[in-house]
Amino acid sequence: MTAVHAIQQMQVPLLALVLLGACAAKMSRVLRARSVLVVLDATSLFPPRLRRPATLAVCFTELCLGAGILVTSGRSFHGQADGVRLATALFFLIAMCAMVELREFRPDLGCGCFGELSGKPPGLRSLLRAGLLAAAALASVHGGELTLPPAGPAAALDLGILVAEFLLVAVLSPELGEALARLGYAEPCELRVAPPQRALASLRRSRIWRRHAGLVTDAVPADMWRELCWWYLVYPGRNGTGECDVVFAVEVRPRRPAIRAAVVPRSNWPAGEPSPEGPSAGPREAAAGGLSPAF
Repeated sequence: MTAVHAIQQMQVPLLALVLLGACAAKMSRVLRARSVLVVLDATSLFPPRLRRPATLAVCFTELCLGAGILVTSGRSFHGQADGVRLATALFFLIAMCAMVELREFRPDLGCGCFGELSGKPPGLRSLLRAGLLAAAALASVHGGELTLPPAGPAAALDLGILVAEFLLVAVLSPELGEALARLGYAEPCELRVAPPQRALASLRRSRIWRRHAGLVTDAVPADMWRELCWWYLVYPGRNGTGECDVVFAVEVRPRRPAIRAAVVPRSNWPAGEPSPEGPSAGPREAAAGGLSPAF
């Protein structure tokens, strides 16, 4: 296998991974926000009524081209391979032109190429990357069927070409820095967004809940609040000595949160005279006293 043929062959996995990765990044952002509008970005160049269809068309095109390049690289659909690769080259050329237009008319927007990672305005590196991928697609035309090379120097050559091209694409991708920053950044738990429904669901699935469920007299919490890294839930209850409050603390954590519990006796006040500290003063004082880590 010559070096030229090896270069042609290695463009197939490179292009497929970039296209499918870009589509997956966009769809992940859409699913989290439950709206197509979050990935408009470059399609903001279109009139408002065409922006949503344009965004869907971009995602669908990336999916079809990425899957098409893989499918037509085999023997069964080899006759359509060159057409798909030419269409891929045209797609990246159009993307490069769109980024030039975006820099000219909407310099405040990112290209949205890889979802929320592409939030910064496209620079020279993004343009060079689109041009490189268009050239890679053109180079793969007439590359023939994608086959595994025999073990030895041919396999080492293919692997070396593929790794070198991935490194070049990575160098030309401003999204790489953002991705590395996110991987190394751990959001403080006190700033983490966590809906109360998640704390309720985690509590009901826990052994702590099953252990104290016999004391709880109402399925709905009488009080619920958040302090820094903990959700606190207060349930009315009754134990052997009388009425009480069963206080649960659920850690603000997406998976396997720590859960603690404490039983707080209620103060007996004369009938008709409310507690001067309010009905939930006892449980709140218990939580404020730093009991959450050692319930």
